[in-house]
Amino acid sequence: MSDTSFASLALPSALASNLDSLGYHHMTPVQAQSLPPMLAGRDVMAQAKTGSGKTAAFGLALLAELRVEAFAVQGLVLCPTRELADQVAEELRRLARAMPNVKILTLCGGAPLGPQLSSLDHGAHIVVGTPGRIDEHLRKGSLTLGSLTTLVLDEADRMLDMGFQETIDAIIADTPADRQTLLFSATFPDEQTSGGLAAMTRGVMQDPVTVKVAEVHDATTIDQHFYQVASEDARFAALKQLLLVNRPTTSVVFCNTKRETQAVADQLVDAGFSAVALHGDLEQKDRDRLLVLFANQSASILVATDVAARGLDIAQLDAVFNYQIARELDVHVHRVGRTGRAGASGIACTLVTPKETYRLEKLADVLGETLTTEPLPKVTNAMPFEPPMATLQLAGGKKDKLRPGDILGALTSEGGLRGDQVGKIKVLARSAYVAVVRDRVQQAQAKLERDKLKGRAFRVRRIRH
Repeated sequence: MSDTSFASLALPSALASNLDSLGYHHMTPVQAQSLPPMLAGRDVMAQAKTGSGKTAAFGLALLAELRVEAFAVQGLVLCPTRELADQVAEELRRLARAMPNVKILTLCGGAPLGPQLSSLDHGAHIVVGTPGRIDEHLRKGSLTLGSLTTLVLDEADRMLDMGFQETIDAIIADTPADRQTLLFSATFPDEQTSGGLAAMTRGVMQDPVTVKVAEVHDATTIDQHFYQVASEDARFAALKQLLLVNRPTTSVVFCNTKRETQAVADQLVDAGFSAVALHGDLEQKDRDRLLVLFANQSASILVATDVAARGLDIAQLDAVFNYQIARELDVHVHRVGRTGRAGASGIACTLVTPKETYRLEKLADVLGETLTTEPLPKVTNAMPFEPPMATLQLAGGKKDKLRPGDILGALTSEGGLRGDQVGKIKVLARSAYVAVVRDRVQQAQAKLERDKLKGRAFRVRRIRH
């Protein structure tokens, strides 16, 4: 068995003794797998969630290589929100407390620019910040990265969700080509079917070591059920029952026809649920709007045909409901595989009428398993659930020089929301979408309408289905 003690690492004595005083004796799995290659100077791409010890992992790698006598920015950590940046900076300061004269500076949007400019005048060894504000300082010339040795992208998937890809590209373009790049993400590239992290890392990382602490997609994380439905007429009532019992934050209901997809979505809305239909008859602008709502967790249920759902990036899906068994049995496997990703658990529920029993038997043969139906579970809470987020649309976008960091900064500046109350941000050519916690949507709308972005006022409206 490999040695997981911090003492087994070749760390500078000041760092090692401080770890001991902090009670850090043994490495967590992500630390044990990522620290040796990081300390050896390799690029590392690691799957790790909050609470896994990732900050200490990349923090020790940053500090171990730091040349304190060279007073220039040698480490840069990009974080999606101000709150995370503050937490990361605090942890780095704890780790560095036995190293004299190490200066760690936070640069985030939503904070006044003046004090940051003053701090930068005095220099820093490590900068932790949000992409928008870091990019702003680079463009002003108040921050230079010519001496950078290590770049860390923390919660990279969340930064992509918030629309920071172009900003991150611009920042990377200002860093030395021979830097070390460390990427930490809760989800992994092969999950990002529309490009995602794979696109972000292309040409950015040199032969990275991949660290996976948990399986990205493991069939054992999917709880699969087959429910007997008395007749075709009882199918919708059964679906409604399963939704009320499981109450998933995000789920997809798969139907076999376009007409049925729209009918089921309409019935769900009539029953008080937040549902949208995705099928081939939609115009592109309507499809884009509905997908933004679903991706932003501002609509709970996506009712779709298999063709319409093909290629969608819907990672971290809580549940899949098969209104019927798929016409092509191998499609059933793909449907079910949409949930239970990133080491998270998911459920897959399939409705089966007596007329479909033979198809269930065929599916059992395909899967090589014994499949049995079970009675529908009892509902204890008959109140339809609401999605956690709401989405606002701004009548301005890239053509108006709007960036995700501008919107995030405006929302989280004085008297505004916390960073963790802001979800995905998507900036298009002429419009922008931002998700906020549902019970803060009015506050967020008022803030965006009151505060100017790029010196201009933009019309803001809440997007509904």
